[in-house]
Amino acid sequence: MSLNVRSLVYTALFAALFVAFTYTRIPLGFSDVPITLQNLGVMLAGAFLGARYGFISMGLIVALIAVGVPIGGDGGIARIMGPTGGFLLAFLIEALLIGFLVRKTIANRRKLGTSLFYIVLFLVFVLAGILPSYVIGAPWYAAVKGFTIMQSLAFACYPFIPFDLAKAVLAAVVTGAMYRYIPNLQQRQTAVKSGLRSDLPVK
Repeated sequence: MSLNVRSLVYTALFAALFVAFTYTRIPLGFSDVPITLQNLGVMLAGAFLGARYGFISMGLIVALIAVGVPIGGDGGIARIMGPTGGFLLAFLIEALLIGFLVRKTIANRRKLGTSLFYIVLFLVFVLAGILPSYVIGAPWYAAVKGFTIMQSLAFACYPFIPFDLAKAVLAAVVTGAMYRYIPNLQQRQTAVKSGLRSDLPVK
C-alpha cells in the first residue's frame, strides 16, 4: 500500500473513530454541551496520526459538519457558528499540537524513563488536548449565548474537567502502551536516509 493511500486510510479511520465516539453522550440539564468521548478521539487522532494527518482528520470532521452531516448533533454552518462551534474548531488545533508533541515525547522516551514518559504524555494531552478547548470554546460559547466568561466556564467547562482528565489518562495509557505501532505517515525522507522502510512501526 503506497504512503499516500495508507495516510488517507488511517486519516479516515480516525475520523470514523471520532464519529463513533460522538454516540457516547451524557446530556447535562443545565448546559447544551453534553459529556462525550469526542475529545478522546481528537487525542488519539493526534497521537497516532501525527500533526499533519491528525489535523486533516479533524478537518474532515469539521468539513462534513459544515456541509450538513449531523455528527454529534445538527449539521450545517449554523452548527459551526453556534455555541459549541469554538470547541469544534479547537479540535483542529488540538490534533495539530498533540501530533507534534507526542512525536517529540516518543523520540525522548529513553531519556525520560517509563514513569516520566507516561506523565509527560498525560501533560501533553492535558495542555494540548484539553486546554485549547477551554481557551477557544469558552469565549466562543459566551459570545454566542450572551454570557460572561465566568458563566460560560460554569456551563461549558468546569463540569467537564474530571471527565476530560480521565480521558487524558486513558489517552496517555493507550499511546504509551502502543507507541511502537504508531504508523509512520510522514514523508519517506528519514527512512531513506537511515536505510529503513517507512512502513515499519515506530521503535
